[in-house]
Amino acid sequence: MHVTGTSRHQSTLFPEALDDIVPADHPVRVIDAFVDTLDLAKLGFSKVEAEATGRPPYRPGDLLKLYLYGYQNQVRSSRRLEQEAQRNIEILWLINRVLPSFKTIADFRKEHTKAIIEVCRTFIAFLKGQSLLGAELVAIDGTKIAAVASRSKVITPEQLAKRSEAIERKIAEYLAAMDEGDGAENAAEETPVDVAKVLAVLTEKREEIRRQTEELAAEGLKQKVLSEPDARLMRTARHGHQVAYNAQIAVDDRHGLIAAFDLTNEGNDTRQLHPMAAKAKEALAVEHLTVVADTGYASGEQAVQCEEADITAVVPRPEKGNTAGKEYFDRSRFSYDATSDTYRCPAGETLALEGVCQTRTNKSYANVHACRGCALRPQCTKGRFRRVNRSFYEDAVESMHQRATADPRWMRKRRALAEHPFAIINGMLGPPRFLLRGLAKAKAEWALAVLSFNLKRAIAILTAPALLARLKHATI
Repeated sequence: MHVTGTSRHQSTLFPEALDDIVPADHPVRVIDAFVDTLDLAKLGFSKVEAEATGRPPYRPGDLLKLYLYGYQNQVRSSRRLEQEAQRNIEILWLINRVLPSFKTIADFRKEHTKAIIEVCRTFIAFLKGQSLLGAELVAIDGTKIAAVASRSKVITPEQLAKRSEAIERKIAEYLAAMDEGDGAENAAEETPVDVAKVLAVLTEKREEIRRQTEELAAEGLKQKVLSEPDARLMRTARHGHQVAYNAQIAVDDRHGLIAAFDLTNEGNDTRQLHPMAAKAKEALAVEHLTVVADTGYASGEQAVQCEEADITAVVPRPEKGNTAGKEYFDRSRFSYDATSDTYRCPAGETLALEGVCQTRTNKSYANVHACRGCALRPQCTKGRFRRVNRSFYEDAVESMHQRATADPRWMRKRRALAEHPFAIINGMLGPPRFLLRGLAKAKAEWALAVLSFNLKRAIAILTAPALLARLKHATI
C-alpha cells in the first residue's frame, strides 16, 4: 500500500491559511520583517502613499520583497518573478497574493536604483548596530560580472582604422568597376545603378566610422561599447575578455558579512583600494581601520591616500623582474639607499639618479659606465646597460608589502574572507551576468545581490527566529 495524500477535491471545514503553511523559522519571514521596518519614502521609493484617484499602485514594499526573495533563490528575471508570484506558496504568503505583471516588476527595479542601494546600506547599518560587524579588519576584493552588451559591440581606434581601410578598398574596387562598365560596349544598364547603391551604403558606413573615431578621440577612450557605453571590455579569469563591470566588496572579519560594496567600469583594481577602504570605514563608523587585499590593489598613490585617511593597508606588491626574461636579475637584487637616493646593483656598483618622467610619478637610475665592462651584465640585461625605475610612492608600497609578508596569516585571512561571498553570490546570480544596461542600474542589481548575501549570512549566524526578534525591536 502506498502513501496517499488528501484528494484535491476533498472539502475541509477549516481551510488552511497561508500563514499556517509557511514555518515560523522560514527565511522568507526575515525578508518580510526587514522590509516592513524600512521607511520606504525616506529611502526614495515612489508610490509609498497611494493617490486618491486613478488606478491603485502596488505597494513598493511588496515589490521589494519579491526581488529579495528572487535574488536569494536564483530568480532574477521579471518574467520568471511574475510566474512565481502566481504559483509559489512562499511568494503568495510574502506579498499577500498580489499578481503584478512582469512589466510592473521590471519597471520597479529600473526606477528605484538609488533607493535599492540605500536599502542595502541600511541593512549594513542594522548589522553594525547589532554588533555583528567587528569594525577592525576588512578584506577587499573584486570580480568581473558580464554586462548585457556583447563583445561584438565593442569598438577601438585600431579596429575602426582596419574597418576604414577595408571600406576604402571596397570603394576603390567599385569605382574601378563603374569605369569599366562605362567603357564597355553593350554594358547592362542596371550595373551602374547597382554599383551606385552599393557605393552609397559604403560611403555611409565610412562616415559612421569617421564619426565614431572622432567620438573616441574627443572622449579620450581607448574602447567603447556601442550598445552599453558604461560597460568596458575586461579580462576575466575564466572566460577571456568580456564586456563587463568590476564588482567590489569589503568583507568584515568578525562574521564574514559585507560591510561595503561598489560597482565600477574600471578594468583592474589598481585604483580601488582607497575608495573601498573609505566606504568600509564610513559604513563601520570607526576612526581607524585595517584593510587587506591582493597584489591587484598594490598602488603607491592609493597607499598614500590610505595613510592620510588613517587606514592601514596590508597589500603585497607584485614581483618585479626584468621584462627581458626570467634569467636576468629581478628588482629585489637591487638595494635602495634613501640617504643618497641611489641603488646598489648585484655587482656592487652604484646606480645614480638618471631622470624623472614627465608625469613626475617615476624616477630612473642607471650607471652606463659601470655596466659597459661588468662581468655580470649577461645575467642582468641584454641591453647595453640596466635601468631601474622607482615610483615616487615606492616607500608606501614597500610598507604595505612588508606588513603583508611579515605574517603569512594576512593572505590566508584575505582568501577566507573575500572569496567566500563571491562564491555564494555567483550561485545566487546563476550565470553571473547583469540583466539591466548601464552602470547605475547594474549597481542596483549588485546591491540586491549583496543584500541577499548579508540576509542569508545573518540568518546563518543568528538563526531566523533570533534575527526576527532583533528586527522586531529595531528602528531602521
